[in-house]
Amino acid sequence: MEFTVSQIALLLGGEIQGDGEKKISMLAKIQEAKNGEISFLSNPKYEPFIYETDASAVIVNKDFKSKKDLKTTLIKVDDPYSSFTILLEEYHKFISYQKTGIEEPSFIGNDCTVGESVYRGAFSYIGHNVKIGTNVKIYPHTYIGDNVEIGDNTILNANVKLYPHTKIGANCVFHSGVVIGSDGFGFAPQSDGTYKTIPQMGNVVIGNNVDIGANTVIDCATFHGDSTRVGDGVKLDNLVQIGHNVKIGKDTVIAAQTGVSGSTEIGTNCIIGGQVGVGGHIKIADNTGVGAQSGVSKSTKSGMKLWGTPAMDVIKYQRSYALFKNLPDLNFRLKQLEEKMLNLPTFRES
Repeated sequence: MEFTVSQIALLLGGEIQGDGEKKISMLAKIQEAKNGEISFLSNPKYEPFIYETDASAVIVNKDFKSKKDLKTTLIKVDDPYSSFTILLEEYHKFISYQKTGIEEPSFIGNDCTVGESVYRGAFSYIGHNVKIGTNVKIYPHTYIGDNVEIGDNTILNANVKLYPHTKIGANCVFHSGVVIGSDGFGFAPQSDGTYKTIPQMGNVVIGNNVDIGANTVIDCATFHGDSTRVGDGVKLDNLVQIGHNVKIGKDTVIAAQTGVSGSTEIGTNCIIGGQVGVGGHIKIADNTGVGAQSGVSKSTKSGMKLWGTPAMDVIKYQRSYALFKNLPDLNFRLKQLEEKMLNLPTFRES
């Protein structure tokens, strides 16, 4: 795969300074780039590398003015970092969507609808009455249950499991080990101390442009006709657990090892750090931020920034922590004062 600098500049809406016919086949860091590769410069501390780099082209800010002679071609844009991100996205799409066709052995059930340019990897299983959009990529050992719907351009990496009745939007990426639609954690305690399994009859509905990291699990809703829902643009890291009947608003980001208990609603544009525990049956309002390793047990108001267990306002948490970390020293000083008080001489009236 090769593109000219001119083609890349056209994609980014950039201005070329140098040779626009140079061929580009790879992206790289500015300090490591070689001939035939493209890089970017957005942080001023990396500017010395632009005078030494072997990169064929470098994406820079429109205001960039070189202090020395350059041997690389420049593509000048408004925001080099964002432009390089766009280039990475396009490169990723190109290599991700190259595969087409059917590898054997694989299975597909009856009454399925499959779009054009679909890839089905070896040992993949597709159930009955499944709808698969255009340009979908299904990698080896992936399981797709009956009545599943998958939108255009979605990528299911190896060993993804979609339980029956799951609905997936367009332009999604699921990494290896993702499980969608497994049973929620529903068990009824009995008088004899045992637990009776509560059947989980609902499904999972996932919007467009959703990315889900490796080994993340999203449980189905409890009742037939109800859904666990993940909105458009949501990004879930590796090892995230989403419980039954949870609702996640669009463009929310959740980092690794976070667990969200059942029937909780998370709003739009929330940012939840790693190893956060979110209790059940609460509402996390829009634009809420939660720091890593926090425990959220109560509903929040829009725009709140929380940290700690139980989670509290981040400023209050930092003030509390400032006291907490000094407790050993404060305790020592208190004991010293007690000893001094006990050793004070006793005065009597004459």
